[in-house]
Amino acid sequence: MAAETITEAVGAKLPLILPTIAALLAVVLLQNVLNRKPLANIPVAGQDLGSDEKRRQTYLVRAADMYIDGYKKFKDSVYRIVTPNKFTVIVVPPKYLDELRKLPDDVVSFDGAIEQTMHAKYTKLPLGETLIPHTIKTSLTPSLVRLNPTIADEVQASIRAELPPCDDWTPININRKLLRIVALVSGRVFIGAELSRSEEYLDAAINYTVELMDARRALDQVRPWLRPFVAHRLPEIKKLDARRAQADKFLQPIVEARRRLKDSEKPDDMLQWVMDGQGGKFKEYTTEELARLQLGISFAAIHTTTLTTTNVCYNLAAYPQYMPELREEVRTVLAEHNGVFTSAALQAMKKVDSFLKETMRLHPAGAASFQRKVNKTFALSNGQVIPAGVVIEVPAAAITKDPEVWPDADKFEPWRFARLREQARASGDVEGSATNQFVSVNPNVLTFGFGRHACPGRFFAANEIKMIIANFIMTYDIKLPEGVNGRYPNLEIGASSVPDPRKELLFKRIA
Repeated sequence: MAAETITEAVGAKLPLILPTIAALLAVVLLQNVLNRKPLANIPVAGQDLGSDEKRRQTYLVRAADMYIDGYKKFKDSVYRIVTPNKFTVIVVPPKYLDELRKLPDDVVSFDGAIEQTMHAKYTKLPLGETLIPHTIKTSLTPSLVRLNPTIADEVQASIRAELPPCDDWTPININRKLLRIVALVSGRVFIGAELSRSEEYLDAAINYTVELMDARRALDQVRPWLRPFVAHRLPEIKKLDARRAQADKFLQPIVEARRRLKDSEKPDDMLQWVMDGQGGKFKEYTTEELARLQLGISFAAIHTTTLTTTNVCYNLAAYPQYMPELREEVRTVLAEHNGVFTSAALQAMKKVDSFLKETMRLHPAGAASFQRKVNKTFALSNGQVIPAGVVIEVPAAAITKDPEVWPDADKFEPWRFARLREQARASGDVEGSATNQFVSVNPNVLTFGFGRHACPGRFFAANEIKMIIANFIMTYDIKLPEGVNGRYPNLEIGASSVPDPRKELLFKRIA
């Protein structure tokens, strides 16, 4: 009877419902047409591959080649690239970066792009937390002058603890060792000395980072329309969820204990700065949320810092002829600063800085940078319309290979940026000298991003990397194993480029 009543009621109202449904369908179709219209005249990279499915499969194994191909063919104009995700990606030439960085967040969203590229719906990566970048900018970065000697002590202690004696040439998987060294050093600042050395913390910080990236790559392999149905069944997602629960179990009691401390008892670390920054224009966080934020901070710090430092180590081994100059600079600078890694000492290591910057130029972490989700349709200065709903990005890796931007672009020139800084300084170009430092954002080296959402933690990361590398330079000779000719090639995984984590280098302690 009830079913008949419902059927009769629906039947009676059907003449009223149908126009509404038709109107909704018309709106959806109109939006699709409007969104498609600005895209119709935008060329696609990999046109010769034939279909979007073939382009998607190609992206998974050699995305960098697709970006470079598109950049060469459409250098000064936009083009589309087909990724494993369902959203449309428009690649924008770097000449538009200055106008793009001025667009407000309600037009182009940094978090919106990260949400999609990192599959935050399934990986549960915390996003949109403005307290974290605020705390980094207002508490962490200004504290580096005070904290640098402490960070240096932690670097030295971590290297001693993690590396073997190396009295003779010793094979070392440096990526694996650096994961722990970076986690120890970062943890000292993030959560305090005592807790950062606990195996529970190291296990959570390191493996959450690794497993989050594994989950992202696994989701990339799944067709977008299938993800809502199978994501929760993926072993990588299950493993990530278990890791998060395990980390919560460790971190939440720490947060609870911090809440009970008197002001005079509070530690001087990132966790405490974040907790003290709550309220006012920032929300009050639950204990669980604060624990999750700590995981997010660890991911952002450990993953990219380890990749960059591993890349530098591979270059030190591949180009041993530059080690004497680097060693002499570090020795001289430290002697002038009483053996202490002060901020001034780190600034004075210009050859080390240049070696790091050139490594980052030649081995960028990804094929693209400056990803933004377009929330509102806008037009570039040339009149090109960029519709809402797409993701825009800049072809970072292609720029680094452009001989018109970088002479001898494919060649590793360790003093390239030291020379550019000196030339700018000699001509009175203060800005030019500054933009060629390792830590600076530069439209032609986009690893740290660009604009107001450039990596806020890059100053801490740069100091940490410099200290680790300077200690390696002063303590060890480093070379490739016998039979290895040339630098280890990076692994290209989708749009990511990572130093091969399976490789070993030979370390020997110097007299």
